[in-house]
Amino acid sequence: MSGPDGSEPFVKTHDFVRLSAIGGLLAAAFALSGCDKPASQAAAPPPAPVTVAQPVKRTVTDWDEFTGRFEAVEEVQVRPRVGGFVNSVEFQDGAIVRQGDLLYVIDPRPFEAVATQAEGQLSDARAKVELAKRELDRGLNLVQTSAVSEQVVDQRRQALQAAHAAEMQAEGALKAAKLNIEFTHVTAPLTGRVSRHLVSPGNLVQGSDNGSSTLLTSIVTLDPIYIYFDMDEATFIKYSKLWFEGRRPSSRDTANPVQVTLAGETKPSHEGTINFLDNRLDVSTGTLRSRAVIKNTDLSILPGQFGRVRLIGSAPYEALLLPDAAIATDQSRKIVFVVKPDDTVEARPVVLGPLDEGLRVIREGLKADDRVIVNGIQRARVGAKVAPQTAQAPAGGKS
Repeated sequence: MSGPDGSEPFVKTHDFVRLSAIGGLLAAAFALSGCDKPASQAAAPPPAPVTVAQPVKRTVTDWDEFTGRFEAVEEVQVRPRVGGFVNSVEFQDGAIVRQGDLLYVIDPRPFEAVATQAEGQLSDARAKVELAKRELDRGLNLVQTSAVSEQVVDQRRQALQAAHAAEMQAEGALKAAKLNIEFTHVTAPLTGRVSRHLVSPGNLVQGSDNGSSTLLTSIVTLDPIYIYFDMDEATFIKYSKLWFEGRRPSSRDTANPVQVTLAGETKPSHEGTINFLDNRLDVSTGTLRSRAVIKNTDLSILPGQFGRVRLIGSAPYEALLLPDAAIATDQSRKIVFVVKPDDTVEARPVVLGPLDEGLRVIREGLKADDRVIVNGIQRARVGAKVAPQTAQAPAGGKS
């Protein structure tokens, strides 16, 4: 149909609406046909890259750890053996002193006066001995002519013996007086580090040989040094069993080695040997007091410090080891991720042992040919494929 003015015919409004609806339906159909493509045709993510390594196999020995405290091998309290006023202090507080070094000087003049008096008494006693000898000699000559009786000779012989006794007493008194003069010079009885001086010059000190004298200072030896630690009953029983089985020597008759780690250290810095085990367990704690002697050549350890003592706890045995970074925690158990032959991941529960040269001993759960993920365990998913790359060497250990 032509328009009123003779132009091209036009489509009625309802025909236009119908055509638009048909076009919309066709577009929707094409869209729906596109959504019906299978999901498998979408690009799958590539396997996660991980680093794998086989466990290290080597002979190891377990070490048990204990907390210990250092004590001096020898310690002495310096006290005077004679009393008097202190003249001088001859050492520096906290210094190293040698055996025989002068520490204190006590006023010796009273003792020198006593020694002078003792010398005079000794001279008097010796003179009396000489007189008694001459009188006895005369008596022996006169008794032959009956000028004196035998009784007189006996009396003179007894007088000589008494004079000898008096001489010996005078000699002893003089020796004691000289000793007291010597004791006024207080010297170091051993080599070690001295504490501070507890008595200043001008003070009066008491001296005796029964322990009631004044404390002047103290000295401790430093090299070697002891470390005492307490071993629990279960560990002691374990060691006894190993000894009966011939798998570990007893520390009672063998100087078993120990390693000591000081506070703030991450690995042992000192070595020593066991040299004492007590003869009974402490009934209040159930522990056995033990002692090791440690070299302290640099004098860096002081009595009273704490340290961690490592003691051989087993016979040597073959073990598999992994770095701690390869071990994960799943609730209350420890696991490692093992890559199976088809490159899928498996979670393997393991039983851990101690550290040995930076690697963790795996007691159960692994085989020597297992491929364990040592780097990238956060990308591993159980059952999923991974792209394993072999590590050159496990971190922290030897192959």
